[in-house]
Amino acid sequence: MPELPVVIVGGLHADARKAAVARLLADVPGSVVLHHDLSTAVAGTVVRTVRDASGLLDAGEAPLVNDCACCALREDLVPELERLRDAGVTRLAVVELWDSVEPKAMAEVVTAGGLTVSGVITAVDPALVLPYLGNGDDLADGGLAAAATDQRTVADTFARQLEYAPVLAVADSPEADDEDRELLAQLHPTARQAPIGQEATEDPADDGLTVPTPRRRPLSSLAQAALAGFDVEAAAAAQHPACALLPAEADAHGVSTLVWSRRRPFHPERLYAALEDLTCAAARSRGRFWLADKPDTLFHWDAAGGALCVESAGPWLASLPDAAWEMVPPVRRAAAALDWHPEHGDRGQHLVFTSPGLDRDGLERLLESCLLTDAEYAAGRDAWQRLPHAFDTLLEV
Repeated sequence: MPELPVVIVGGLHADARKAAVARLLADVPGSVVLHHDLSTAVAGTVVRTVRDASGLLDAGEAPLVNDCACCALREDLVPELERLRDAGVTRLAVVELWDSVEPKAMAEVVTAGGLTVSGVITAVDPALVLPYLGNGDDLADGGLAAAATDQRTVADTFARQLEYAPVLAVADSPEADDEDRELLAQLHPTARQAPIGQEATEDPADDGLTVPTPRRRPLSSLAQAALAGFDVEAAAAAQHPACALLPAEADAHGVSTLVWSRRRPFHPERLYAALEDLTCAAARSRGRFWLADKPDTLFHWDAAGGALCVESAGPWLASLPDAAWEMVPPVRRAAAALDWHPEHGDRGQHLVFTSPGLDRDGLERLLESCLLTDAEYAAGRDAWQRLPHAFDTLLEV
């Protein structure tokens, strides 16, 4: 069976996404783009199109599944990719995601279907990063919801699209300034940034996917990134709050990233009272934390657009019996071992705040004030359990 490399291109910045797809079609001969338009879901169907650099090749409809456009996409995507693979003429399948579809779910669907994801790319316009991160509107308000039950916001959807992809296709936006580009770099410092409009200048690589002679020419950096390979399991681990690859300390062009780590637990009532101020302190914040009254639970902090999501991410490893450790992914065990505390194990606060104009000093003071005091800490765990369970309502315990 011939192998068909599949690159997933997503992002709420539609113009940048379409430009990135057009670049890939132009750069990789024999490539086609598969797109599901979810905007037609209100009529009961999802429209599928397949096209190459010359235009439309095929079109069809997929019925809704459980009133969910994304579910219909999942059901239709793998069979269509298999059809392209089995035909044997497509050299690269570009899956252009609809605006609010997140690449993580689709990469996992494609991989589970036995196909090869060669790259995941999120297209971004640097000038729009801050406005989108600050947009707390529901996707449904803009006609971008993927299901009737979709409660995501523009900000949190954009943040996940941005942070999951190892490659960012960056539009050459004349409106973007140094602050915009710096914000993008600090939000995802490990990402490979590939300019959408950049022509290839190096000698052609012998990769079998360059244009044959006499039209042979090298691949652009974006096309190279699309074919570089992708590890779904590693990408998922990099997003898990217990071992996420979070940004490092940074301060440039008016944008700052504060990395705040402490071993002492939070006082649940004081932290709860400070949530609004902490959420609004930065354009983006994320990480993990622990509460004195719930010492066995690792909590995930995820804030964007002035809204905060706090949820349990399971137990701390220190709270598990030894026999249960074999069930934990090796990457998490390794991350815990690197930062193990003799008393608290892997429990700790690790929160990262990124924003233009970040008030570092004020933010650190507020965070410190939410920790247990010396006297409260010294009272021990039995006393901690009697503290007000301020997060129970938020967590729907």
